[in-house]
Amino acid sequence: MTQVADADTPLAASERVAAYLREAILDGEFAPGERLRQEEIARRLGASRLPVREALRMLELEGLTELTVNKGARVPSLDAYALDVVYRMRERLEPLALEESMPHLGDAEWDELARIQAKIAKNSDITEFLRLDRAFHLLTYSGCRYEQLVSDVTRLWNSTQHYRRTFMTLTGPQRRWVVNFEHELILDAIRRRDAVDGERYLGGHIRRTRIELTHLLEIPSPVASPRTRRRRSSA
Repeated sequence: MTQVADADTPLAASERVAAYLREAILDGEFAPGERLRQEEIARRLGASRLPVREALRMLELEGLTELTVNKGARVPSLDAYALDVVYRMRERLEPLALEESMPHLGDAEWDELARIQAKIAKNSDITEFLRLDRAFHLLTYSGCRYEQLVSDVTRLWNSTQHYRRTFMTLTGPQRRWVVNFEHELILDAIRRRDAVDGERYLGGHIRRTRIELTHLLEIPSPVASPRTRRRRSSA
């Protein structure tokens, strides 16, 4: 468990709390709509409430928390319409980010992307897949010089993380070959520095997920976190 040392500066303490919460939210320990109680988090990390409060504000800018006056913080939840719109935003913004990034990706980045994809192809654990998939795509955008675009893309990624988890849980290993095939197409376009192909492959990759989510799920509530399931079963 992450500990926040008393000797930390206020900023360092907030960043440590934010790092813990970011990983926990992205890994599904907190489900969409779940409250993030400052007192509980502070007690868990051995921190005061101030760095926890600041960390929650930091994560709100990343799209990972939602703060409401008099109601505290929670993990954002998307309804069917909002999720569809967010995915369509991704279909438009991420190909642009890839196009802007591609000229600045060198051999080192391509080798790292190939390494990550090799691990994705061998992986069967959903949590690890989501971590690797996130690393793969965000690395493809890392050469983009316009920071606002990268920030917007990352925020959209964060807001759909729980729904990708549900999607991968329901589709199972039998659909992983599609992800791997599409990743290989994107990798090939990057290697050839072909922005047109890269945009087309990436846009199709995101669009397929959006359409399959709609047909498969009709967007029910995302898979609850293990903690939430335990809490419900004991109620």
